Parts: sequence; C-alpha cells; structure tokens
Amino acid sequence: GHCKQRAPIYDELGAKFTDRDDIVVAKMDATANEVEDVKVQSFPTIKYFPKGEGSEVIDYNGERTLDAMAKFLETDGKEGAGPSDEELEEAEDGEEGAEEPRDEL
Repeated sequence: GHCKQRAPIYDELGAKFTDRDDIVVAKMDATANEVEDVKVQSFPTIKYFPKGEGSEVIDYNGERTLDAMAKFLETDGKEGAGPSDEELEEAEDGEEGAEEPRDEL
C-alpha cells in the first residue's frame, strides 16, 4: 500500500537528517507497538515529537514529498501540521452529540 510506495521517500528523509543530532527520523509499526496517548487514524501516519518535556505531538498532514516533509522537520512541525489529537478528539465529541440539521416548514 501507501506505506511501501513511500518507503524510499522516508529513507531519503532519514538520510537527509543523518548528520543532525537534534532530529531523529524513525519508523514504527503501530499495529505491533502501542504508544500511550498517541492516536493513529490511518496508515501511514506521520507524527512529530518535539524534544522537551511536556511538548505536544504534532500530526503531519502535508504533501508526502521529501521537500515538504523536510520543511516540516526544519520548522519544528509548523509547516504541514494538522490538527492535534486533542483538537480531533474535541471535534469528534462535538459531532457525537450534534443533531443532523433538518429542514423546517
């Protein structure tokens, strides 16, 4: 699927940052590993874990290109970021209790 098709791009991304001590590009199988408080909505899921205690995980929702993902890392997750897990959860909670709009006469 998508994961295998994009594997060469992920490998290039890792190679691009191999000399950087402050960035680690890692691959993890979410079907074989559970990470507390990290939600995986689809595959492949790309997340940025900023260094520092208390930092929030940032989802990547940009283009799946080497340049776009590199920019995401170089900007500390600002370029290409999507809504956080908390924002997604709040949106889902809001949808559960919401009634479908109806036409009224």
